[in-house]
Amino acid sequence: MTETHLSRVAHDRLRAELDDLTTRGRVEIARAIEAARELGDLSENGDYHAAKDAQGKMEARIRHIEHLLGHAVITDAAATPDGTVGAGSVVGIRYEGDDDVERFLIGSIEEQHDDLDVMSPASPLGRALLGCRAGDVVEYEVPSGARLKVEVVDVG
Repeated sequence: MTETHLSRVAHDRLRAELDDLTTRGRVEIARAIEAARELGDLSENGDYHAAKDAQGKMEARIRHIEHLLGHAVITDAAATPDGTVGAGSVVGIRYEGDDDVERFLIGSIEEQHDDLDVMSPASPLGRALLGCRAGDVVEYEVPSGARLKVEVVDVG
């Protein structure tokens, strides 16, 4: 089972979303399906099919959130040693031979905010960066087998 690293804010937001979907969301979908059924023939009833499709998507989201919360590890970027990359950290990296600095949030996609891309701590680069500090150079292997080097420019 894979852990999901979440900040307390993201965990609480997901918990609230789950509560909303399993109460208000299910009631609204049930009402929409019932209203569409009253329109008659279900085989050619676009409203009915749209409501059933929305129900399927909502139930999939509920299962996804339940899985995330069931495997959640609450992270606190401030709890990592000063200047060390950990789950919840924002890290700036520069690929070897490139002048551009790319910034990532190390964590779950559910943490995404602002204009930062999110990198899983379980990804090849995420694993290589964990525990690093500004100035460290790490090498990691991408799925194609190529090896890349990155410099950690800053950690926040």
